Amino acid sequence: MSLKNDVSANIISSLWNFFASLKLTVALLLCMAVLSIFGTVIPQNASAEEYIRIFGLFRYQLFLILDIVDMYHSWWFIGLMALLVANILICSIDRLKTTGKVIFTRHPKFDLENYRKRQDRIEFRIRQDAAELREPFLDKVARRFRYCRAIDTENGFAVTAEKGRLSRLGVYVVHFSIVVLLLGGLVGSKFGFEGFVAIPEGETADTIDIRHTGRQLQLPFKIRCDDFNVSFYEGGNRPKEFKSSVTILEAGREILKRDIIVNDPLYHQGIGLYQSSYGKMDGGQQALPPMTAPPEKIELQFQSVASGMVYTAEVSMGETVEIPEGLGRLSVEEFQPEAKFMNMALGPALIVKLTTNGGEAQTVTLPFHFPKFDAMRKGQVVISTMVEHRPHVEERYYTGLQVVYDPGIELVYSGFVLMIIGCWITFFMSHRQLVVDVAVTGGSTRVLLAGKANKAKMGFKLEIERMADELREMADGTHKK
Repeated sequence: MSLKNDVSANIISSLWNFFASLKLTVALLLCMAVLSIFGTVIPQNASAEEYIRIFGLFRYQLFLILDIVDMYHSWWFIGLMALLVANILICSIDRLKTTGKVIFTRHPKFDLENYRKRQDRIEFRIRQDAAELREPFLDKVARRFRYCRAIDTENGFAVTAEKGRLSRLGVYVVHFSIVVLLLGGLVGSKFGFEGFVAIPEGETADTIDIRHTGRQLQLPFKIRCDDFNVSFYEGGNRPKEFKSSVTILEAGREILKRDIIVNDPLYHQGIGLYQSSYGKMDGGQQALPPMTAPPEKIELQFQSVASGMVYTAEVSMGETVEIPEGLGRLSVEEFQPEAKFMNMALGPALIVKLTTNGGEAQTVTLPFHFPKFDAMRKGQVVISTMVEHRPHVEERYYTGLQVVYDPGIELVYSGFVLMIIGCWITFFMSHRQLVVDVAVTGGSTRVLLAGKANKAKMGFKLEIERMADELREMADGTHKK
């Protein structure tokens, strides 16, 4: 039984030492750094065709086996993050066993002999009796140090003081912040999602397409796009601002109404709705029925190249009309529902004969859908069919919303706050101890000041020098009284 206990204890001890190793921390960080480089070089969540085109079929199949195509969500990358979390926690606990004795003690220890021998000590002599200085010195030091007490010595007394003991926890706060950040990433990776939904104006949706997976997810609420507005920069089609007016519905009831613009998302139940894109719906312009026969009356337009004047005339099939300004006469000879010009489809068109005053005749094609087509002929008159007006239909848009849920985001924010606090404690606070030793020797009173700090030692040395000057002045003032 004892042997089994010893074996179990050795296994636990070995595992603890393994996870408490700084070498493991360095190895994990290097491994994650190298893998992140691979994740940057190799496109993530791309299409199979793109992977095969870039890397070939064999490498693509290998990437699928190793889950490299979605590396940051792969089980092994998440496992590395979990291993790093365990390593940081156990390292911190292991080292806190030692530093905890210093941090969490009620009465810190002061080795007076060690302080009396320090090379950076400050000494001066005064004539006052040591007993008279006990309370003034204790009160003076206590104003600057959180912990302060006076103890009796063989020839007088010593004031021992300390502050900033908890600053030794700064490094552990930084360690814990890293753990919180990694946990936030793990939670977001495991339970979060990112998707997209396109909602036409006036319609409602509650299902999104999950990014790069082809899967769909139903939201716990519905989104209705009440209106969509887009403004453009002057003189172009570049959008200046686009905005969606949406309503959140739950069980058929309107819960929330709000406008969503770029960089100003809407959040509901922890799910963020970001304005991502937009587009026009098909049917923004009403289509005309196919033209299979010519209209009974056809309105033609004549523009004189010489004068710039524009004239109109109404004709029927087979009719001849005189063109003003003596530009000739025109005869409507044929209608073609699918006319062509140099193998280019023109759609419905009139075939007319134009005869100039000089008697020269030529055949001219006048497409109904291309009013300026005859301008290519470079004649003295440009002829066109009048553009048939389509009834106005208001343009209808759809809004594209990016839908994001990251349950680990609060942990990530908390981790950043803790890291800032931990770094501030680590770099701007220090653990300081001070000893003021007062002893009667050689017919006078010797005052010795010595201290130590784990950081900012030069600054603490200057503080001790100022304290020595103030105590000397205090002793002189007491003596004069």
